[in-house]
Amino acid sequence: MDERDPKPQKFRLTSIDCYRGLVMFLLLAEAFHLCDVAAAVPEYCFWQFLCHQQSHAAWVGTSLHDLIMPSFCFLVGVSLPFSIAGRLAQGAKDADLWRHAVVRSLLLIVLGWILAALFARQMVINPFDWVLPQVGLGYAGLFWLGFRPSREAWSCIAIILVSYWLAFALYPLPASDFDYSKVGVSEVWLHENRLTGFAAHWQKNSNVAWAFDTWFFNLFPRKEPFLGFSNGLATLNFIPTLATMILGLIAGRVLRSPRSSWEKIRWLAVAGILGLAGGWVLGVTGICPVVKWIWTPSWVIFSGGWCFLLLAGSFLVVDVWGYSRAVFPLTIIGMNSITAYLISQICSNVAFHALKRIMGQKIFGSFGDAYEPILYGIFIIAGYWIVLYIMYRRHIFLRL
Repeated sequence: MDERDPKPQKFRLTSIDCYRGLVMFLLLAEAFHLCDVAAAVPEYCFWQFLCHQQSHAAWVGTSLHDLIMPSFCFLVGVSLPFSIAGRLAQGAKDADLWRHAVVRSLLLIVLGWILAALFARQMVINPFDWVLPQVGLGYAGLFWLGFRPSREAWSCIAIILVSYWLAFALYPLPASDFDYSKVGVSEVWLHENRLTGFAAHWQKNSNVAWAFDTWFFNLFPRKEPFLGFSNGLATLNFIPTLATMILGLIAGRVLRSPRSSWEKIRWLAVAGILGLAGGWVLGVTGICPVVKWIWTPSWVIFSGGWCFLLLAGSFLVVDVWGYSRAVFPLTIIGMNSITAYLISQICSNVAFHALKRIMGQKIFGSFGDAYEPILYGIFIIAGYWIVLYIMYRRHIFLRL
C-alpha cells in the first residue's frame, strides 16, 4: 500500500497501544521479583513456572520474558505506517520526514548509551546491546522501506535472514580443544546448553557475531583484551532485529489496509501460526537454532509468529469486540512506552530497596517473607502507573 494514499484515515489504533502496554507491563513486572519468591518456596510449581516466564532462556528456547524485546521492535514497525500517514496528512514533506527519521535514529542510540552509562560496567562492555540502540541502528532502513511496496519489504526480510544464516553457517566451527572458559562460558553452562552437529555454528561465544565483536572492541584501548560477552549478546544483532521491525511494518500495513476487520485478523493469525511452525521446524531440525541472544533467523521467524498472534488478539479484543475500557490500564502504559521503559531501567531496583527500607516489616511482615517481593512490586507498579496516568491526563507524552 502506498503510504501517500489518503483513503485510510485512521492514524492510531488503541489495540496497538494495548499490545505495547502489555509489553511494557511485562518489563515493569520485574519489580515483582518472582524468582526470589520461587526460590523461597521451591515446593510450589506455580511460582517456578512464573519464575521461568520472567527469566531469559539460557540459550536455545524462549520464555514470555524473551518476547519483550522482539515485541517492542515489532511494534516500532507496526506504528510506522500510521506515523507516516499522520505526518503526511499534516502536510509534512519528504525532507521533513527524513529529518525526523534520522534524528530519531540518533536519539534512540544516544538515549541507549545514556542508559548504559548509568550502569558503568555496561557502558564499558557493550553500549549497543540495549534495545534502543538496536532499534536506532536499523530505523533508517525501516523508514526507507516504509515508502516501498510490501513485496520489497518481504524481499529485504529474506535477504537479511538468508545472508545472516549463511554468515554463521560458513564460519568455521571451533576446534575440538577450544577453551570456552576463556570467552566467558563455564563448563557447567556448556554441559547443559552445548549445541552439537551443524547447530554448533550458533554456539555461544564461538560464532561469527562473537568473532566480529572480538575484532571490533579490541580496536579501542582496553585494560584487558576483549574475549566475549558472558551472556553471548552480539553487536550485529541489529541486522536481524531490522527483519523483526520489517515484519511489524508489514503487519501495520495490513491493519491500515481496506480489508475487513476479520480479514485482518485472519491474515495476522495465519502469519503467526506459520511463523511459529517455521521457526520451530528450523530449530528442531538443527538447521538454525532458536536463540534470542544472537537473534538467529529462526528466532526472527518464531518470535515474529508470536508477535503476529499477540497483535491479532489485541486487535480482536480492543478494536473489534470493543473492550477498550477493560484494557485502559495497559493503554495508559502503551501510550507512554518510552517513559515506561526509562522507569523500568532506572527506577526499579532503587524503588524496591527504598520501599523496603521505608516500609520494612510494618506492613508486609504478616504475609510471610517469601511473598514480600510481590507486595512491594504491587506498590511500585501502582506508583509507576499513577505517574503515567497523570502524564496522560495532562497530555504529556515522551516520543522520539
